[in-house]
Amino acid sequence: MIKSKHLFLLISGIILSLNAFGQNLISSQYSEQELAEVLIPLKDWRPFPAIDDREAWSKADKEQMEFYLDYANENINYSWPYIPATKSLLIHRNGNRTEYQEISFEKRRVLGAMILAELYENKGRFIDPIVNGVWSICEESFWGVPAHLPKTDEYSGLMDVSKPFVDLFAAETAMYLAWADYFLGEKFDEISPQIRKRIRHETTNRIFEPLMNKHHGWMSSNANGRRPNNWNPWICSNWINAALLLEDDEQKRVAHINKATQVLDEFLTPYPEDGGCDEGPGYWGAAAASLFDNLSLLNEASNGAFQFAYEDEKVKNMGRYIYRAQISKDYFLNFADASPKPTMAGAMIYRYGKAIQDPDMMKFGAYYIAENEKALPRFHYFRHFFEVFMHEELENAEKGLPLPKDVWLKDIQVMVARDQEGSTDGFFLAAKGGHNDESHNHNDIGNYVVFYDGLPVLIDVGSGTYTRRTFSGERYSIWFNRSDYHNLPTVNGQTQTAGRAYQATKVAYETNRRSSSMTLDISASYPESAGLVSWQRDLALNRGKRVTIKDTYKLSKAGEIIQHLMTVYPVEVVKPGLISIAYQGKDGKVSPFEIQYNPNDMEVEVEKMPFDLPEDEGVASKWGQDMYRINLTSKGEVKAGKMDFTVSKK
Repeated sequence: MIKSKHLFLLISGIILSLNAFGQNLISSQYSEQELAEVLIPLKDWRPFPAIDDREAWSKADKEQMEFYLDYANENINYSWPYIPATKSLLIHRNGNRTEYQEISFEKRRVLGAMILAELYENKGRFIDPIVNGVWSICEESFWGVPAHLPKTDEYSGLMDVSKPFVDLFAAETAMYLAWADYFLGEKFDEISPQIRKRIRHETTNRIFEPLMNKHHGWMSSNANGRRPNNWNPWICSNWINAALLLEDDEQKRVAHINKATQVLDEFLTPYPEDGGCDEGPGYWGAAAASLFDNLSLLNEASNGAFQFAYEDEKVKNMGRYIYRAQISKDYFLNFADASPKPTMAGAMIYRYGKAIQDPDMMKFGAYYIAENEKALPRFHYFRHFFEVFMHEELENAEKGLPLPKDVWLKDIQVMVARDQEGSTDGFFLAAKGGHNDESHNHNDIGNYVVFYDGLPVLIDVGSGTYTRRTFSGERYSIWFNRSDYHNLPTVNGQTQTAGRAYQATKVAYETNRRSSSMTLDISASYPESAGLVSWQRDLALNRGKRVTIKDTYKLSKAGEIIQHLMTVYPVEVVKPGLISIAYQGKDGKVSPFEIQYNPNDMEVEVEKMPFDLPEDEGVASKWGQDMYRINLTSKGEVKAGKMDFTVSKK
């Protein structure tokens, strides 16, 4: 129970958080001394039932636990591989990051499944394989991945073990080992006290000491003012997991939680008030969702002393973003590096919705919990422990997709509009403003997507397979990161430029029963050499009829303009002024869409994307092998004028 003093602090914290609207929301509520009083000591903390509590584990989701058991049985003789240095060197030699990651991630997946299987069966059959897994992972030179090593000659693709630092997957690894210790530590001790000693030694050296003594770039905004991305809350959630479970010095344990909440506020405080995730829905599961993971763990470890955070409007909006950014059952907004078809962690979403008392979010989460849905451990492993004990609630929960008619995220400047509330039938339009220094940035100011009946007409390509080039100085040499492979113009041979100064201006949004629209000037997102004085783009959904794009431009000098449009369907120029896109409807039949333009102003060329680069594999896996770019080039050099498009069903 929380003492009366801390109940007063809790109530005061709620009032302060509502007034301060989330400024250092989490870390400002308790001093380090007060935090020591509200945290449950390690010896008393039982977030989930011990393995010997068979009555409790008999109530876990039987079908899900049987699934883990089957997988663990299939891998009971798993030979825990070491990872050769040459696998790590691939990131430096040819940019390949997948070969190393496949080995590393599989080891953790097998370990996680075996822990769950042993918790379910409790026969000791998996203890030795788990010990082998723990020992093998402890012997790895780096718990992270080579793609996250500094890109310098000093490293050249291999970890400097004398300078440990914490990336996403190093923190994930500590979390796996922490739960292994929590559930099976006594059984480890029956074999040898060195197992738990090794877990603590490696975690202290690789995770705890670097986090407490070294500033990591993901901890706060960078020198250019870019706020932290998903790395911050994702790593903090694993940091808090590991510290709560492994650190038996209570003073150090409290110090870890105190610093972790301060770092977490570096993510939360500058986050947009509208809750918009500029990394997109695919990264939401590690961004806002990881914020929720932190809060849920803190509440578990303190008898609800951090419950106040769920009353904060920003925290609520951060949760709601996931259904506000939905296009249809399978498709979501994929501006920047987001996937158009991200996997929805339904149970976690439901839990977040329940915490903020949002019925729409709860229904949305429950919708994605398919009957007898199975999932092997991967990232955010600890979520499984929450979920296997709430299967009856999840099965009986109301399910549905909110599909809001209109969404306006004013801070990240994203609009969403559809023909009908609660339905994917008809037109869907989304567009963005913002700036070109967003997390996982693409140069895409003014870009938009058009869907019909929940299926794509004009698309944002999104990201492909990550390679060495993806997060390097070569990022914008990758075609789908550049503006000329978005639904945007190239002006005087110039595409948009990366950087915070390159942004939308004069942004406005309007909606009513018949239409929704966004207006913005995209000229400031191009370099000075483009010669742009202004470029006003008006995007509108006229409900039940069409989507219109109206561009009004003015250049300081006459030059060539090329408008680009991206689609996954074959394209035909029917006649000057009319383009046909062979859209396939829900029945699989071709039902063409038409794009009308002024043939006096532009001439058309269509090219099929070749998909011949390493990064292209990821694009094809999301959209299929067919993708087309429509290029509409101005007839002669122009200085001022209009270029309008209309997208409608034939």
